[in-house]
Amino acid sequence: MENLYAVVVTYNRADFLQNLLGSFSRLGTRPYRILVVDNASTDHTGDVVSRAIAAGDLPIHYERLATNVGGSGGFSRGVELALAAGAEWLWLMDDDVEVLPGAVEALDRFTPDYSCLIGRRYDAAGKPFFWQHHFVEALGVFLPVSGDVFRKSDVFRTNVGNFEGMLMTAALARSIGLPDPRFFITWDDLIYGWLAAQQVPVVYVNAFVIKKVRAQRQVDLGVRHLNDSSDLSRRYVMRNRGHVAQYLRAHGKYNRLGFGAGTVLTYLKEMVRLVLVERSVKGAGSLWQGWRESRAILADKSWQPMPPVPAAAGREPA
Repeated sequence: MENLYAVVVTYNRADFLQNLLGSFSRLGTRPYRILVVDNASTDHTGDVVSRAIAAGDLPIHYERLATNVGGSGGFSRGVELALAAGAEWLWLMDDDVEVLPGAVEALDRFTPDYSCLIGRRYDAAGKPFFWQHHFVEALGVFLPVSGDVFRKSDVFRTNVGNFEGMLMTAALARSIGLPDPRFFITWDDLIYGWLAAQQVPVVYVNAFVIKKVRAQRQVDLGVRHLNDSSDLSRRYVMRNRGHVAQYLRAHGKYNRLGFGAGTVLTYLKEMVRLVLVERSVKGAGSLWQGWRESRAILADKSWQPMPPVPAAAGREPA
């Protein structure tokens, strides 16, 4: 991969970020540049990055935002920086993961055939992390795909993405536009992958390249794993269905009745998460608040999708 830019978004997880940067230094083949976008962290994130830059081991560009614009806004800014600098490949990841030795080589094996791909992950306990989903457009929800998706092939065709290691070409990112900062958190990476899938095959590949190091409470339901959440996340899970609907509309794939059913399913899933994982129903108010906000987004007739990014002569960020 030529001109591979890793785009890392962080917020108040300095120790996780330090671990991630350390894992980059252990790679045999490293990204050409690591762009760290800091969502106005109030911990010692700046010190961690300063030490990493001073060590001179990694090609880091650091940008601290004036305000917290959420993961969505952070990735939007990071992709913008990478494209302006002339990146050819983008590797998008949160701060609570680490990259595994040989990761770049493992992914590079698939890049001659695919321009958007996601490698496999281990969870914090070192076990394979369940992530094999398909976005059902009629319902506006993503559902797990059961079984061994790699039984016959090392490539599984999907139509969603995630920001824990999604790899894509800069040309594709320019075509679909920057990640949408209006999501703030949740749904943003899934829809970014779905937008990519409207143009090219998006694939999940049988290569372990990432380990998630932040442990989460979890309930294993077999075909689906439910992790713990927060009131903020619950609110945005429901709120951002307004943006999901608008993207479906923009592509002529919005089904009002089906999407309504999908919203009910989303609400029920979050209630099950509350009861089984967090042993509480106190977060139900956040779900209701988010649903009300989603109605306003859905009714916004001025809403427009993110525009393509025009090609321009790039320059290296300082």
